[in-house]
Amino acid sequence: MHEGGFGRDQAYDSLVDGMKVRFKRYGYGPTLLLLHGSGGSLESFDEIAWHLSWRFDVVRVDLPGFGHTGPRPDRDYRIETYVEFVRLFLIDQQIERCVLGGHSLGGNIAWNFALTHPEQVDRLILMNATGYPDKALPPAFLLARNPVGRQLMRHLSARAATAHSLRQMVGPDFQVPESMIDRAHQLMDRPGNREAFIDFARTDQKDNSAAIPKIMAPTLILRGSDIDGQHFGRDINDSAEKVLPGVGHLMPEEAPVEVARAIIKFTGVRS
Repeated sequence: MHEGGFGRDQAYDSLVDGMKVRFKRYGYGPTLLLLHGSGGSLESFDEIAWHLSWRFDVVRVDLPGFGHTGPRPDRDYRIETYVEFVRLFLIDQQIERCVLGGHSLGGNIAWNFALTHPEQVDRLILMNATGYPDKALPPAFLLARNPVGRQLMRHLSARAATAHSLRQMVGPDFQVPESMIDRAHQLMDRPGNREAFIDFARTDQKDNSAAIPKIMAPTLILRGSDIDGQHFGRDINDSAEKVLPGVGHLMPEEAPVEVARAIIKFTGVRS
């Protein structure tokens, strides 16, 4: 277990970049930092963390704009700002090097961090990561970028809308559990989170995809079979790609056992 004595299911708060940031940390072995996707939270990795905590010091954090960390006071949701946040969070947790994994937005942050701070990344794990300009935007992003849609998002807080959105993002055989709908709905309804999501979705992100071939960290690419706009396997020289058939965008919750097994095999870490 990490020598700081963190409990398995206990959430903690720390002051990072002027914000009270929620995180969980538990496990034995080298550090694995997991970054969730947009609209998600550290709970996205609950089952994966359970399977990996016997081999890794697993760290999960609610990224600014989401979960219990909530909005940034400056409303700055650029990828480079998230990269700096990760750097400051690692300093706060006294982590010098780690295996860095991310899902969707978290994957985008992870590969940009690996480019900016290669000395801190032992290995890189990308789960349906974003970052290529030809990747299709999810419906919620399109809604947030439309003036009428933004007004709907601000006032449409029904649980049924959350359920519909989640079901659009999973594979055909995955039944979204009620607990997942409840959690997503409650977190989006936290003060400021809905507006933060709109701010994030409207942010014009810099296209840094041309730099992806410069990534030096050994990289595991995990991709759902129907996910478009992903060329990491083509562009990262030292990489291995695994396609998960029938898995949609919400990979960490749709296929946690498969993801955990792939990470264990890729890293070669033994319990």
